Amino acid sequence: MPAAYLIGQIEVTDPAKYEAYRKQVPATIAKFGGEYLVRGGALLKLEGQDPPGRTVVLRFPSLEQAKAWYHSQDYAGPKQIRQSASIGNVILVEGV
Repeated sequence: MPAAYLIGQIEVTDPAKYEAYRKQVPATIAKFGGEYLVRGGALLKLEGQDPPGRTVVLRFPSLEQAKAWYHSQDYAGPKQIRQSASIGNVILVEGV
């Protein structure tokens, strides 16, 4: 079963709220077998439009595990905080 990758490109609009999110979410990711591959860091645009302020990439053991995490009660509270403290795009991609 291929791994799945969640990719978020996020512009933080409320840094204090977003910091609360950053403190809560890692335990929820780990509970579903996920791990951070990218969490902010330097970004270099090679093509296209400028991305939002930060990029996050998570790896999960499977697409099902990633979807289970995203829709879980464990992540519901932190997700609500993130959505109120930032704007951006989040996608889920199955690996090869």
